[in-house]
Amino acid sequence: MDLQRLTIGQMAKLNRISQQTLRLYDREGLLTPMITDPNTGYRYYHIIQSARLDMIQYMKDYGMTLKQIRQQLEEGNTESIKQFLQEQNGAIDRQIEDLNRRKRSISRTLENYRQYDALPKDGQMFMEYISERYIYRYTSEKDFFDQDYTGYEYMLRELKMHLANNDLAMSYFCNVGTIMRRQDLLDGTFSAHEVFLFVDPEDESFQPEKIPAAMYYCICSDDFYAERDNARRLLDRIQESGFEVCGDYMCEVLVEFPVFEDDQRNMFYKIEIPIVSKK
Repeated sequence: MDLQRLTIGQMAKLNRISQQTLRLYDREGLLTPMITDPNTGYRYYHIIQSARLDMIQYMKDYGMTLKQIRQQLEEGNTESIKQFLQEQNGAIDRQIEDLNRRKRSISRTLENYRQYDALPKDGQMFMEYISERYIYRYTSEKDFFDQDYTGYEYMLRELKMHLANNDLAMSYFCNVGTIMRRQDLLDGTFSAHEVFLFVDPEDESFQPEKIPAAMYYCICSDDFYAERDNARRLLDRIQESGFEVCGDYMCEVLVEFPVFEDDQRNMFYKIEIPIVSKK
């Protein structure tokens, strides 16, 4: 092998890249064969061109476009390279943060599926200790209990638009619910104007609100229109059992099932009312 007259195949093999990539770099003006045989017109690379090829490859790995790489190689300005790398470093940090948020969201969804498999699904009431959680509330003009599926979907659209308008992460949207204030529950007015998302406590963009750990009386259902009746039954059970309500009512959507194109949202929810023993 003549290292001063490498064919495109030899150059590609030595640098562990494809011949197609070398041809692309040639067309883009990034790396052109150094030697042209005057008799045959064949072109050859010199082994020393591997240094430029290394630079092209690591710039590409840093995220530069071929146009940006050509500009850097032509200008030879280390300050502009340093600035690009600083910007790219910040962009990667943001991507890592977003990926970690998505991973936590996936983990929460998997945990919800685990709960779905374990929880009673026949309207049975049960007590459960729930650790502290963090939520983000959004207040709507609509009352959840004074509408049908159409109105509920509109409340969710409001929340989704609010997230988008405030540049807040959409990955939390998979775990939503509604809130009824304690007094509205006890008064029997059953009014809920707030929807919420479970969020990560460290996500300062949401200014998360802590829901303290507590014992809850719960009931699960997949019947959207049965929530009011289920809530009344649960409240009656709490009062009959010698407990009192110590916080706001929450209805958490645990799992959503596939939806046909012309069908309504298909979900499994859990009503949660925090309780303490009467003094």
